[in-house]
Amino acid sequence: MGVGRTKRMPRAVREQQMLDAAVRTFGQRGYMAASMDEIAELAGVSKPLVYLYLNSKEDLFTACIRREAAALTEAVRAGVRPGLSADGQLWSGLRAFFTHTARHPDAWAVLHLQARTHGEPFAAEVAAMREEIVAFVTQLIAAAAREAHRDPDLPEHEVAGLAEALVGAAESLADWAGATEGVTAKQAAATLMNFAWAGLGNLMADLPWTAPEEDAEGDAERDAEGERHAGPAAVPAAAPEAAVEPVAAAAPQAG
Repeated sequence: MGVGRTKRMPRAVREQQMLDAAVRTFGQRGYMAASMDEIAELAGVSKPLVYLYLNSKEDLFTACIRREAAALTEAVRAGVRPGLSADGQLWSGLRAFFTHTARHPDAWAVLHLQARTHGEPFAAEVAAMREEIVAFVTQLIAAAAREAHRDPDLPEHEVAGLAEALVGAAESLADWAGATEGVTAKQAAATLMNFAWAGLGNLMADLPWTAPEEDAEGDAERDAEGERHAGPAAVPAAAPEAAVEPVAAAAPQAG
């Protein structure tokens, strides 16, 4: 009676196992300290097989970044439920973001800590992911403003700054939540909603914050002082203009 042959694991499955092991190792030990021997052992394969599948440590790290960036982006997109009020969409998106980063702390460490500090190629991969998320958030805010004002020509770049600030705050808060015992994804999302939505809600209600008059006068004086001290080649400062109000939309309705 012949001995049964062991079923060979598909290449795609084996590769995902290697990536799982690599994300865990890079996330916990850091890119420089992680070794291919350690990753191979954790994946249950030989080191030559890791090199055969993924070429080098640099290529392996890049593959980890791309996989985890795609997973995070997809989680945020899938978490935002169409048809909700503006604050409801923001809430669902933030819940999805913090839930994903809490469930995958090693992946978040790879994306937010390791990839940004170990060379331009890695940082560029993360920057591309961040740009996609910022663009998505920009579209959400702009769509809410357009709907409220019935203005289909409202340019998205007017709310891009708000999206940048919101994404940056979410990234910092994810780090804080991960390092603070007992903070849940829901609590982290609620913290950011309490911080951000009061301001965004006023913008949606066409109630932007404006600088006090004395601050505006001080700006004019500083501009004039800059003109006096500017060299011959300096471009003269423009006369102060009326403040450009941020994009505004109607106050969100209870979902």
